[in-house]
Amino acid sequence: MAAVGPGPGGRRRRGAPTNILAQLRHGQLSGRGLTRGAQITEALLKERDKQAKWNGIPLLLQKLYEHSHPNSDFSQCQSILKEISPLLSMEAMAFVTEDRKAAQESTFPNTYTFDLFGGVDLLVEILMRPTLMTQKKKQKISDDLIKDCLSILYNTCICTEGVTRRLAERNDFVLFLFTLMTNKKTFLQTATLIEDILGVKKEMIQLDDIPNLASLVSSFDQQQLANFCRILAVTISELDTGSDDKHTLLAKNAQQKKNLGPSRAEVNQATLLNIPGFIERLCKLATRKVSETTGTSSFLQELEEWYTWLDNALVLDALMRVANEEAEQSSTESSDESGLANTSTRTQLPQSMKIMHEIMYKLEVLYVLCVLLMGRQRNQVHKMIAEFKLIPGLNNLFDKLIWRKHSASALVLHGHNQNCDCSPDITLKIQFLRLLQSFSDHHENKYLLLNSQELNELSAISHKANIPEVDAVVNTDRSLVCDGKRGLLTRLLQVMKKEPAESSFRFWQARAVESFLRGTTSYADQMFLLKRGLLEHILYCIVDSECKSRDVLQSYFDLLGELMKFNIDAFKRFNKYINTDEKFQIFLNQINSSLVDSNMLVRCITLSLDRFENQSDAKVAEVLSECRLLTYMSQMSMRMSFLFRLINIIHVQTLTQENVSCLNTSLVILMLARRKEKLPFYLRTLQQMEYTEKYPGFILNNFHSLLRFWQQHYLNKDKDSTCLENSSCISFTYWKETVSILLSPDRTSPCAIVSYIDEAYMDIDRDFSEE
Repeated sequence: MAAVGPGPGGRRRRGAPTNILAQLRHGQLSGRGLTRGAQITEALLKERDKQAKWNGIPLLLQKLYEHSHPNSDFSQCQSILKEISPLLSMEAMAFVTEDRKAAQESTFPNTYTFDLFGGVDLLVEILMRPTLMTQKKKQKISDDLIKDCLSILYNTCICTEGVTRRLAERNDFVLFLFTLMTNKKTFLQTATLIEDILGVKKEMIQLDDIPNLASLVSSFDQQQLANFCRILAVTISELDTGSDDKHTLLAKNAQQKKNLGPSRAEVNQATLLNIPGFIERLCKLATRKVSETTGTSSFLQELEEWYTWLDNALVLDALMRVANEEAEQSSTESSDESGLANTSTRTQLPQSMKIMHEIMYKLEVLYVLCVLLMGRQRNQVHKMIAEFKLIPGLNNLFDKLIWRKHSASALVLHGHNQNCDCSPDITLKIQFLRLLQSFSDHHENKYLLLNSQELNELSAISHKANIPEVDAVVNTDRSLVCDGKRGLLTRLLQVMKKEPAESSFRFWQARAVESFLRGTTSYADQMFLLKRGLLEHILYCIVDSECKSRDVLQSYFDLLGELMKFNIDAFKRFNKYINTDEKFQIFLNQINSSLVDSNMLVRCITLSLDRFENQSDAKVAEVLSECRLLTYMSQMSMRMSFLFRLINIIHVQTLTQENVSCLNTSLVILMLARRKEKLPFYLRTLQQMEYTEKYPGFILNNFHSLLRFWQQHYLNKDKDSTCLENSSCISFTYWKETVSILLSPDRTSPCAIVSYIDEAYMDIDRDFSEE
């Protein structure tokens, strides 16, 4: 391609680009020279167009530039955009429908050319022009022109790398886009573009900066609010810095020291909660029935515009396929009146499409509610969603929508299968289970998951066992609990038992039920679940089906630990089910296959054994002598084996939220030893085991470092210390004292770790935070 011309003095500057495309890109990056196609002569553009395969885009952009000057009425702009739009939308559709990876590897010359010749910047200028004018001279841009601009921008964003990031850097433009959401005609295109931009924005947007946010949200109808939740999801979730469980605690602690104030996500959560009626509207959206949704025509109109939604284009593909199937089926059944049947079917929205539509909306709403439930204002959110009856509403939707049976032609996305986690049906179920987990976790409102009869059953269990009722059960407002024959927790147990062995839901179901049991151990809660066969179901999955999934196994072990802790009836039931040596060996093999996954169960058995040994009840004595599990853990050699391995599999540099429990379980074993004045014996045995392994000092040096980290991590965290206290029934003061005694520098102390490390192997003063 010919150069535009030599530099001053007739000579070309060294390093200057020698063709139009290179000069344009250089100009856009440097701000010098050519920065947009309008600076190039029309004759040159015409000459190069055919050979360069620009499809006339630079010439159309030049015309658009000329017709969009500050004093123009934009009358010609739309017809020009109508010529440009098909060229770009074809590429965008190719990107959406092709295999994503293959699409990214291929080139999209039209969108690239459009951006290169200044199209993106020009459209931003046109959209924002009215904001630069005084009130008297304010130009009015038609809704259709706005829609065309937004669609073209979105298509360019998804096809041409870097465009979205450039737009994200323009904070003024991002905030301006929110003002366009007040117009229902341009809402969908605006929401789509905003979502894409916020997804790549380096700094999270501050919701407080959006002009008139409260009135904007109040102007939305329910469908718009559900779509707006897609955008909110990006603004209230902490920026993804890797999986939370996999991120090391050292890195997290260092980050927390830097960020002393609330994060932007936390500030945004508070902003949302201050919008009048916001949570109430979300609860209504989450619990409305499919029959309560708005009319057909508005949804069909919305579907026509959904081609621009990258995620939902695939959903649209599934929806339209099912619509056609149902239309064909209906016309076949009514062949005598085929003309009439066909017409009516195509103008009415099929029930399956209505259901999918509602599932898509509920997904977004449940996600936002779930994030808010885990945030700093958790108690405020809890109070609101209880008041607005979210839980009874979800209970009423459980069978017909949330856990509905799949039809023969179950809706799945293009290129996916029925069991793929990307399917809206599957995602809704997982989001629902995550919400239940967040709702129940360490909160007295968890009893709203039951109905009145089930609450009465809890009271009866307490009376029969001659123990006081749990205050939270007594104080639960009966007008806010589930109605119907079964509460939400009982419904969940029913589907959990029917779940196929390979199901991806097993993990989330176990987590949701475990969160109901978490906190201070409640005998009545445990018996309520034991009566419904939960323990036998878990043991069947662990032993008989020999579950192989590490995530599912961990969730089952954690649930089993909470279900059996301090409950002699549970251990009796365990022994009745695990009634052969062969079964017991399979169970032990599962525990020993990964202590990181099973250590919470090991902790539960250790704590329970200690309590039972201190009781003089005849029933307890009988179970103690008969139960294989308690007999196994009562052997000192077994406890020492667990302790040795628990300390050996973790190191300060590799501690995460997932495996720090191994450190706490090892501490529980040693605290119980200290109570019985056997701490020196345990430490001496660890020393002997080190020598047997021919690595003197390697376990105890590591344990010393781990306990120093424990002090740093837990002594400033109220929530963590409360959790440790509630789950173990050991006061946090005793935890702290035990760690201090173990870390004592006095080498003459029989309870100090340093007394059991020979000086030649001592390695305890390393600053692990800098390694």
